[in-house]
Amino acid sequence: MKKLADVYLNAQADRRLRAGHVWVYSNEIDGTRSPLRNFEPGQAVNIWSYRQECLGSGYINPHSLISVRRISKEPDQVLTVALLLQRLRSALTLRERLFKQPYYRWVYGEADGLPGLVIDRFGEVLAVQLTTAGMENLRALLLEALEQIMPECCIVLRNNSSIRQLENLPMYTEVARGVLPAEVLIEENGVRFSVEVLTGQKTGWFYDHRLNRQRFLSYVSGKRVLDLFSYTGAWGIQAAKGGASSVCCVDSSVPALEKVSYHAQLNGVSSQVNTLKGDAFEVLKMLKQDKQEFEVIVLDPPAFIKRKKDQGAGEIAYRRINQLAMALLSAEGILISASCSLPLSATNLLSIVNAASLATHHSLQVVEQGHQGPDHPIHPAIPETAYLKSLTCAVYRQ
Repeated sequence: MKKLADVYLNAQADRRLRAGHVWVYSNEIDGTRSPLRNFEPGQAVNIWSYRQECLGSGYINPHSLISVRRISKEPDQVLTVALLLQRLRSALTLRERLFKQPYYRWVYGEADGLPGLVIDRFGEVLAVQLTTAGMENLRALLLEALEQIMPECCIVLRNNSSIRQLENLPMYTEVARGVLPAEVLIEENGVRFSVEVLTGQKTGWFYDHRLNRQRFLSYVSGKRVLDLFSYTGAWGIQAAKGGASSVCCVDSSVPALEKVSYHAQLNGVSSQVNTLKGDAFEVLKMLKQDKQEFEVIVLDPPAFIKRKKDQGAGEIAYRRINQLAMALLSAEGILISASCSLPLSATNLLSIVNAASLATHHSLQVVEQGHQGPDHPIHPAIPETAYLKSLTCAVYRQ
């Protein structure tokens, strides 16, 4: 086996790796012994502590803030087809134990031992994201491994994520293998949805809230439901199918709301579902002016805090949207407040929702707390793999 190039860390920069993390930041690399200019994006490397103890192997991108991602604690290890097959099959075995139907996140990056790789499965269609130079370099081997496991599958590369820009990678989307069906249907909690694999947000569907949406159905029977930031109606359509008397889905995207209407028709709940286009903050103000009330409100916005520098403004936005929503709740309403912002902790979200209730003269009880589903497993040493928070609150007027 060919020996890999060596990357040496600065003194004390090995603590994260020794604790089980897999990232090395560019400022943690000893620039004297390991000048970053000497490496190619995606190059396989061995990782050494300042005292010359081998910490494993991985791949490097000298142009990225996260410069090295470890793939093994063993030296001179690279992601061959055999190793890819082993880790892909291990991830698939877990998902097949969890879900009876073939609709799930098959690979969740570092949590599945495959940094820079995300795969969502929609039956026989795979939506694949390669987010790092190291994984992009392995594209041909990965496609070979996937074909060995699922010979009849269609593989769509959704390589248009903003994360790729951080790695100086080009943006592209293509059908890499097989034939993409005219319509890709999935089922979640007994409800059918059509997924835009080539053009939808991210990979076309958000599996992470699946179990939160399942529990949400306990609160909707016979109720008026408002689904804010609805996208294509994952919450709202399931609420209608679960017996809600009416559902209003709000989004700023016309194509997304057209898909809401299609999903309502697909599931036979068109009479219960209506859509409203607009900015969620402005729509809430308008509904308040019109003296509208809802018994259940879902707040599942996009990330208001994408980076640490957004923290202050993002927390204000979360508080504002929760306050505006509470003002529309009926006397004993249910609020589902969620956040996918990694820098916002579950504790911070709870504080924000509590502050919103005080500002609007409501009292609340948190009756459930949710997080991402089991097909988005959390690596115990990598806090970045735990991002989703959800609070189900019973809200009362004081």
